[in-house]
Amino acid sequence: MVSISSPSTIAPVATGSSIRQAPAPRVISVDLLRGLVMVIMALDHTRDYFTNLTFQPEDLSRTYGALFITRVITHFCAPTFFLLAGTGAFLAVARGKTITGISRFFWTRGLWLVFLEFSVIGFGWSFVLPFGFAGVIWALGWSMVAMALIVRLPIRWIAVLGVVMIAGHNLLDRITPDSLGKFSGLWMVLHSPGAYLIKPGVMLFVMYPLIPWVGVMACGYAMGSLLLRPDRRKLILKLGIMITLAFLVLRGINLYGNGTAGYPFSVGPWTVQPRLSLTVISFFNVLKYPPSLDYLLMTLGPALIALAWFDGAKAERGLGQVLLVFGRVPMFYYILHIYLIHIMAIVAALVLHQPASWLWHGGFFLQPKPADYGHGLPFIYLMWITALVLLYLPCKWYMKFKQQHPQWRWLSYV
Repeated sequence: MVSISSPSTIAPVATGSSIRQAPAPRVISVDLLRGLVMVIMALDHTRDYFTNLTFQPEDLSRTYGALFITRVITHFCAPTFFLLAGTGAFLAVARGKTITGISRFFWTRGLWLVFLEFSVIGFGWSFVLPFGFAGVIWALGWSMVAMALIVRLPIRWIAVLGVVMIAGHNLLDRITPDSLGKFSGLWMVLHSPGAYLIKPGVMLFVMYPLIPWVGVMACGYAMGSLLLRPDRRKLILKLGIMITLAFLVLRGINLYGNGTAGYPFSVGPWTVQPRLSLTVISFFNVLKYPPSLDYLLMTLGPALIALAWFDGAKAERGLGQVLLVFGRVPMFYYILHIYLIHIMAIVAALVLHQPASWLWHGGFFLQPKPADYGHGLPFIYLMWITALVLLYLPCKWYMKFKQQHPQWRWLSYV
């Protein structure tokens, strides 16, 4: 179980480009929150592989409450992971790493993640190479490369840069890739998702444009300074509540913050629907591709509230121990869970006499879903829980392996 106690007192951090204080202890609440979003993330990917539906959960004309909730709770994963990637880097500096060292870690790990996206991870998603989808790990990698330069700024400027990128990037929505001619591909990478033809037969599908995600990571890095303060729980809780209220107000006003209608799965402003449940869904149906201001406020606010609630947790047993394990080996977990869920989908299809060959040749990324394939939400949730059970022991072994071999620095890249 997760037991909560008062946070330990930690000396304040200097607001400059370097940290001058005794090494700070590891902040368990960060690992717990990361573990929680990793668990929730697996639900979304399980749904991708096992669902029998041919429409997206955000489609107001066909969705329903349980389906939409299953999707919307997983919206919290990517923003929280980017935020905590920045926070973890700051805390590494607080534990003794130099700014030069963390900068080097950012760009080397970032390029490594980009490589993984188009090789090991991409193959796990599709069982096909080459893999041309620029997804969350790709964006995480390039955001880290950008952070390799950003971390050299003073903390307050890093915070300002992050907030401006998050709050202001929707001002760029009217600029379309087509309007920029030969620079259309660059604009897809930076702001507007889409498919870019690199050369005949080679297509890059940009799913996660970079500008807002770099901003989230920058804000996470700046937020790390708050976690070194003795009143950190109070500060983080207030910040989370303020961000959540800002979402409710901004979304309620309905004038700015949710991108431009026309992007995939976007409905732009929310509207009153024939049923109350659909009106609520419309309100919370915020744009993820690219992540709108509404989307980031809706997800980061509650994430910070959860971070404050986890503060002081010991995570010695039960669910807390499970989250701690997953949160301390995130990349190992990520790679393993993709292959595991993909293989589970193939096995289930074969056992239940459903089409399986399409899962060997691109799956839902490259193939239309067969009409007689898939399952409803109860089966999806069962497969999700099964996957988590199967993932726990390998992840626990790897966590201990990393702890036992701190001299092997390359382990920090997996």
